[in-house]
Amino acid sequence: MKNFPVSDTLKRLPEQFFANLVNKVQKLSSEGHDIINLGQGNPDLPTPDHIVEELKTAADNPAYHKYSPFTGHPFLKEAVANFYKREYDVDIDPETEVAILFGAKTGLVEISQCLLNQGDTALLPDPGYPDYMSGIAMANANPVFMPLLEENGFLPDYNELHKADLDAAKLLFLNYPNNPTAGTATKQFFDETIELAKQHNICVVHDFAYGAIGFDGHKPQSFMQSAGAKDIGVEMYTLSKTYNMAGWRVGFAVGNPSVIKSLNLIQDHLYVSLFGAVQQAAQEALLGDQTAVEELVATYEKRRDVFIEKLREIGWEVPAPKGTFFAWLPVPEGFTSEQFADLLLEKAHVVVAPGNGFGESGEGFVRAGLLASEKRLAEAAARIGKLGIF
Repeated sequence: MKNFPVSDTLKRLPEQFFANLVNKVQKLSSEGHDIINLGQGNPDLPTPDHIVEELKTAADNPAYHKYSPFTGHPFLKEAVANFYKREYDVDIDPETEVAILFGAKTGLVEISQCLLNQGDTALLPDPGYPDYMSGIAMANANPVFMPLLEENGFLPDYNELHKADLDAAKLLFLNYPNNPTAGTATKQFFDETIELAKQHNICVVHDFAYGAIGFDGHKPQSFMQSAGAKDIGVEMYTLSKTYNMAGWRVGFAVGNPSVIKSLNLIQDHLYVSLFGAVQQAAQEALLGDQTAVEELVATYEKRRDVFIEKLREIGWEVPAPKGTFFAWLPVPEGFTSEQFADLLLEKAHVVVAPGNGFGESGEGFVRAGLLASEKRLAEAAARIGKLGIF
């Protein structure tokens, strides 16, 4: 059988850092060990019933059995605009300022192909979501990393960036509430970002995947709430986290009309839009009863409280996350991130993601997902405590 060589584009793609971790977990599981997996970012709870029922009803509509409009059904774009008005008091033009996405990850990869040429520069958070790099690699562009440090509240310090990098940059990726650090952003920070972007002619891409998940009464800030945001950027939102719809692959981008037009253009060449019934169910998610969202956030907050309390009881001094469904935990002295993650997996059968998998500045931390029951999270903490490290 002939093996055909892959393209240079595929060769440039970053390695999947966590593939090795997945293999280790599968090996231990196959040996019969009880593994508590806190290393993933996949919501563990089902999609709310009323959204599922809407899909079932919509699937019977023969109009949806044909190709959908390539830019998405107008009713879903109108729902997005209404959602932003209700949640953030932001006016969005559904015709020119909304792009329907096959999940936000798709848009986050596509936007680099839309706006970057070979050799162009993009600014990336470090640590950050690994797939930002995927799109940059496909565009054969150059990443410049912005360290997210604990002493800065896991916000980039723009004063630390070189002027040459700012002048060269065409894209700037942000993500708040943040994966993996669980850091949050203020309106003041977004205002400063907009001024920087205007000064250096940079397009800002705000990944708002965890936009619904804020704790202690805090509602996460949308980038679009800052004046001038639509002039210089877009915000990408996914229904995966807010509505437990990770497998449905539906999200959207809002903001700058020229960027929205570019996203629609590239998607016209790659897809023929989402199944219409999924779009109708997404409309129901955005505009229907939001009680399930409130209950979901309360569930994550309770899990956070139990997990952090139990970790502190074993002597591990860890901060409580302010948002997302992750905890960003400092590694005890004497371990690297990978060494500590391996120890927890092999000796406690608890899976966490080593921080260096998200970037160089992630070294010294591990990421744990609040994606298990309170009982299992407490058990995970107890297992870690029995190792006698703290």
